[in-house]
Amino acid sequence: MSNKISINRLTNANIYMDGGSLLGRAEEITLPDVKYKESDHKALGMFGEMGFTSGMEKLTCKVKWNSLYPEVLKKTANPFKAIKLQVRGSMEIYEGDDRVDQVPVVVYLTVRSKGTPLGTFKAQDNVEGETEFAVSYYKQDIAGETITEVDVQANIWIVDGEDLLATYRTNLGI
Repeated sequence: MSNKISINRLTNANIYMDGGSLLGRAEEITLPDVKYKESDHKALGMFGEMGFTSGMEKLTCKVKWNSLYPEVLKKTANPFKAIKLQVRGSMEIYEGDDRVDQVPVVVYLTVRSKGTPLGTFKAQDNVEGETEFAVSYYKQDIAGETITEVDVQANIWIVDGEDLLATYRTNLGI
């Protein structure tokens, strides 16, 4: 019996904006934190209250740019135009000291800019800026398998192949 544990390492990525590579232009990306809204339930005869999931909070993400790039500034200057972002990484899988596999990690996002970074200017430092985006769609694939997918406008929420809102959409007639 092997005592080796499996460890996943994902240490780098590339960002694509509307299909164009932004390799070397972003310093970091902060993907959305998915937070669930809860509604409280209390009733006679119940010893305590319970919380039930009733939706999802707004999704946002941020990209920190390592300089000013005209192609990015042009796209982020229009808050009425959706932008397709894709974040691609290569996750290394180790067992013990050996790397045994490398698998793709891909996150797809549909976003709208919440502002345009004009940059921070400092003596002898490169100009940096950060763009915050409102997210209406995301999908996360690891090794070709969809882990989760959310489309806020279409009422789609899929986790591990299960459509969590299928009955909800049917009940609403949509």
